[in-house]
This record gives sequence, C-alpha cells and structure tokens, in this order.
Amino acid sequence: MWQYAGPGGPASSPPPADAESAVRDLVQDFTTHFNTGCYEHCAEIFTPEGQLMLPHRDIIQSRRMIEHNLAELADGGYQDLRMETLHVDAAGDRAIETGRYTLSIRLASGRLISDRGNYVASWRRLGAWRIAVHCLSSSVPRTWQDVPERQLRAVEPPEVISRDVQRPA
Repeated sequence: MWQYAGPGGPASSPPPADAESAVRDLVQDFTTHFNTGCYEHCAEIFTPEGQLMLPHRDIIQSRRMIEHNLAELADGGYQDLRMETLHVDAAGDRAIETGRYTLSIRLASGRLISDRGNYVASWRRLGAWRIAVHCLSSSVPRTWQDVPERQLRAVEPPEVISRDVQRPA
C-alpha cells in the first residue's frame, strides 16, 4: 500500500474498509445512474476537474463534458453497464480502484454487441469520495467499430501456404 505524505508528515489514514465500501457504493451508484439515463448524477461522482478516459477516445475532462459524453454514448446504443470493483488501495484522502466492466452496444441495425474490459480509477476524498481520473481499457478488439455492419461476418480461417512454394532467400 502506498502512503501519502503531505507537508505536515504522513496523513492519518481511515481504515481501508471505510474507503473501500464508499468506493464500492459509488461505483454501484454510477452504474445505476448510467443505466437509468441520469448522466448528471454520474458526472457528480467525479471531482469538478475529473477526467474520463474511454477506449478509442480523447480524454474527457470536467463534469459538464463527462455528462455530455455519457449521454452521447447512451444515444449511440451503449447500455446495460456493469462494473465490478476488484481491489481498492486507500491511504489518507486518496484511493486507487481496479475493476472490470461489461456493457452492451446496440448498433443502428438493432444488432447487440458486447464489450468487456478492465478499469482503474483514482479517487480523492473531498468531504465525500470523488473520482479524479477513471480509465477504461476494452479487452474486445475494435474491429466491429471499424467495419460497416453490412460487412461484418465470421472470420475466415487463414489460407495455408503450401510448403512447395518457393520462398525468397
């Protein structure tokens, strides 16, 4: 566990279980708010200058921009977000959380795509615990996003080259 040392020396740390249960509760609140379309409430869980880092996107900074981008994601078919906290490491007014997530993406055609991955979040206690930085990393290749849906199909096995073919030296 890391220890924060401020100008007055080491910070007195609350029992890690307190930070962990607060973080776990707020993660549950975040997913509930996202799944019910309450993006303003999602953004309020961040610090005022909080950052959200999503796969294949630029950094989103500030509560207002986080709210706007979450609504944009939902409008784009992102739904059914699930997050599971795996570990919280807390010291003083800071905590680091690691976890995993799943979500569904409904394409314009109605086809449902699943995404899953991991995340890390940096939390600060400013009276209440708030997310300073949240970074998600998808474990699913992005290929379905890069190809028009009409072209999506099962991956064909690679062609095997005969051993009789001459190879350059």
